[in-house]
Amino acid sequence: MKALNFVLQFLLFLLLFSLQKALANGVTPVEARQLRDEVREMFYHAFDGYMEHAFPLDELRPLSCGGEDTLGGYALTLIDSLDTLALLGDRERFTSSVEWIGKNLRFDINKTVSIFETSIRVLGGLLSAHLIASDYATGMRIPSYDNQLLDLAEDLARRLLPAFDTPTGIPFGSVNLKYGVDEHESKITSTAGGGTLTLEFGVLSRLTNDPIFEQLTKNAVRGLWARRSKLNLVGAHINVFTGEWTQKDAGIGTSIDSFYEYLLKAYLLFGDEEYLFIFQEAYSAAMHHLYNDPWYVEVNMDSAAIVWPLFNSLQAFWPGLQVLAGDIDPAIRTHTAFFSVWKRYGFTPEGFNLATLSVQHGQKSYPLRPELIESTYWLYKATRDARYLDVGRDIVASLQYGARCPCGYCHISDVENHKREDHMESFFLAETVKYLWLLFDLAVGPDNLVENGPYKYIFSTEGHLFPATPQISLLQEHCSYFGAYCSHGNLKEDPCASDKSADSQETNGNRVSEGRVRTEFPLDSSSFESSPVSGLIKGLCTGLTHAQKYGISYPASVDAPSEDDSAKQNDNVAQGHAVVVFSDQIANQSLSGDSNDDNVKESSEMESEREPERDPSQS
Repeated sequence: MKALNFVLQFLLFLLLFSLQKALANGVTPVEARQLRDEVREMFYHAFDGYMEHAFPLDELRPLSCGGEDTLGGYALTLIDSLDTLALLGDRERFTSSVEWIGKNLRFDINKTVSIFETSIRVLGGLLSAHLIASDYATGMRIPSYDNQLLDLAEDLARRLLPAFDTPTGIPFGSVNLKYGVDEHESKITSTAGGGTLTLEFGVLSRLTNDPIFEQLTKNAVRGLWARRSKLNLVGAHINVFTGEWTQKDAGIGTSIDSFYEYLLKAYLLFGDEEYLFIFQEAYSAAMHHLYNDPWYVEVNMDSAAIVWPLFNSLQAFWPGLQVLAGDIDPAIRTHTAFFSVWKRYGFTPEGFNLATLSVQHGQKSYPLRPELIESTYWLYKATRDARYLDVGRDIVASLQYGARCPCGYCHISDVENHKREDHMESFFLAETVKYLWLLFDLAVGPDNLVENGPYKYIFSTEGHLFPATPQISLLQEHCSYFGAYCSHGNLKEDPCASDKSADSQETNGNRVSEGRVRTEFPLDSSSFESSPVSGLIKGLCTGLTHAQKYGISYPASVDAPSEDDSAKQNDNVAQGHAVVVFSDQIANQSLSGDSNDDNVKESSEMESEREPERDPSQS
């Protein structure tokens, strides 16, 4: 361990030195404007290439100038690009694209699709574009638009719902859009796959006034969190029927990354304190067990023993998430370390071994991922430090000279020799170019929907824009809709009292986990500001503690209970957790003094060999 620490510290010194050299020639305001225009041209080079050579297939083959269906065969790249067109102010292209999708897209097809990818790319793309096209305040309102994208989004989401029919509430990884879940479908899914659905499904519930979408995805998060280890860590893969972890490697990258991301963002967008509570506990555990300043490692979720001293490219979203959480200092150090890998190779490989300081075998590719660029944007937004413009300039140069192809931008199959592959993921237009453009537009004086628009926006894990409008962000006036366990037991509009007294015993809005997590979000004047929850949100029941509001029980001891304590413990408590999440039914019964042993869900764990890394298309 000492040797590893020495290597990491030595590498950090070299990286800081190389970065200081790179900062010798900073980006001037004139150059920032030129870079913004260059990024805009990059988008249209790829978008026009897709529309001319691949549309209506899913994705572009930028070397051969062809197309391929990769997800469902429904113009994936066009859907993923809609809000980027709006962000760039391209009213003509945005309008024609929305109209084509409304007239031609249908989901009644015999296709088995990924729940995760379909939700973040297609459902998120449709919802974001709907919110822009239907609102005069965005400046991109389409006069002829009549909720066609929202109708498509609801139809799609209902076709995904059969995947949630599992004993744990954690969904299957795939579903057939016409026939539901196949009887031979794998019962193993990733933590990110089950825990990265709350934003899209939650927004859909708010827009359709149907709580089923939000309830199911929230229950999936509860199902994962209830099965965490005693260290408050989650593994990478889980059996959705038994709740057993089939891969116990805990980290912030492959197969887990956006689980953390959506905990915080669901709180920011919806104001639901339960997500904040879970995020604070999960983030504190990650910083304690995974953080090896400035890097992050993968550990066994039970023992915290290091299993992989590896930087994988999906970890690069983390500094951006830390900015949203107000934890700036470690975000700066980690971003510096991650960018040093980019500087070394011109791109970030899927895996970089921190012990050997070399590209991990079998993980040499760069599939145009946006995560490092995303964190660069957020750190510049938070600090206005010009070094992040220099980072952006270097990334643009790498993409232009290493990845640009005749009809778009190519995957890099090997970062050591820059060999190109004939494929362009849709997220290149949804995220990679979007964050680059926002970075430089912010530098020259922003003139876009995100920075100057009527709403504050939360970016989904696919980079889609969800506005904090009153319809989306204000809690409804009935308790059980958001898991506040009043005695009503139904979802009718039955207002609860304001929560002034209920929050008198807690300060979740200012809670600090190990001195790190804050919710003030200290960005600039245009960024998020914390707002008090008490007295503003009706949906929390008066007189209840935080634990009672959310059906969470805090056993006095779970490690070594005495015989007397064991005899007294309610059978509903799943052993082995410092915090236990109950089902809605159990929580309601517990408040009334009743119990039902049939509702007990026990969590067991089993060791397994490390499974293959997550599909590179999961961003």
